Amino acid sequence: MRLTPAMQGFVLHWGEMGAKWGTNRSVAQIHALLHLCPKPLPADEIAETLGIARSNVSTGLKELQGWKLVSIERKLGDRRDHFTSVRDMFDLVNAVVSARREREYAPTLAALRKVSDQAGSDGTPADVIDRISGTLRTMELFDKWYQDVARLPRAVQIGALKLGAGIARFIPKSG
Repeated sequence: MRLTPAMQGFVLHWGEMGAKWGTNRSVAQIHALLHLCPKPLPADEIAETLGIARSNVSTGLKELQGWKLVSIERKLGDRRDHFTSVRDMFDLVNAVVSARREREYAPTLAALRKVSDQAGSDGTPADVIDRISGTLRTMELFDKWYQDVARLPRAVQIGALKLGAGIARFIPKSG
């Protein structure tokens, strides 16, 4: 596959963002290529196009499958697996947010619950217990909000996103 300068720019930027999103550059570049490519690609073509070692492509594809961002397709007469990215952007964003919640947010909530329980009996000062409890309550509130929104039908979610900050028009201003 030949990448135009714009495609190269997309793949390179997506790769740079990968480190900020919790994965490495190669994995993010593989995902970017598959996201842009109109047809599923075999691993050897991904490696050749991106100039990445075949072993790194295999490892990256496994990681992307674990995130549910990439799937395998097979073609008659071709023994190779062909890979494609989730095509629907809404599904893609939901998969990323859900995976990050499970990998980052949920373990933090569990750790906060544990230290909150421990703090009540280990001599932790009351003001520190209050701070831990407040942190936990706030994080649980955001988590419940996320889970409630994630259960809504897509059309409702999209409507809420489009409304965005406009909802502030309906909320009385506090004085």
